Amino acid sequence: MVTPNSVVALHLQSIRVRQTEEPLMNDNKPSNVLFLCTGNSARSILAECIINRLGQGRFRAHSAGSQPKGEVHPDTIKLLERLGYPTEKLRSKSWDEFAGTDATPLDYVVTVCNNAANEACPVWPGQPIAAHWDVPDPAAATGTEGERRLAFLEAYRILLDRISNFFDVPIDARDRSSLAKLLDEFVKTSSESA
Repeated sequence: MVTPNSVVALHLQSIRVRQTEEPLMNDNKPSNVLFLCTGNSARSILAECIINRLGQGRFRAHSAGSQPKGEVHPDTIKLLERLGYPTEKLRSKSWDEFAGTDATPLDYVVTVCNNAANEACPVWPGQPIAAHWDVPDPAAATGTEGERRLAFLEAYRILLDRISNFFDVPIDARDRSSLAKLLDEFVKTSSESA
């Protein structure tokens, strides 16, 4: 069972491990990652923050939604602030900001909900590698305040685990076909170990 203390411990351990690792990229250009969900208020925002912190300049994450809510869910903000993330610049935005010829070229596009995965996506600049990580929507959680907070912690834990696995992929496996296969495999593996 996920508890606030177990998620915080995992979070802190991941930060310590990432600070001692060698850079994953041979060049100085960070890889651009776009996380998508329908509302862009919880899961995609959490993933954006995790990668931007743990990627240490090797990755630049963004998030967007097909039908953005227009604001970040208050419980997303509360959790991120408790974990020491900056939240002032976070916003819910449309995926249209990342489509088109003048947009930032993307290296990876990751959907974190089934709705966004099943929608017709725009054409992304850069021909990114696509992956799907279905993560339960904490914003849809019901119950007591404590139960809703645990739903956000669980979404954070799942995303932290999958992003950590992503960072562990060797550079030589980061070609289009092998990386797509690896992304699918480690999502299965992390789901089975949860």
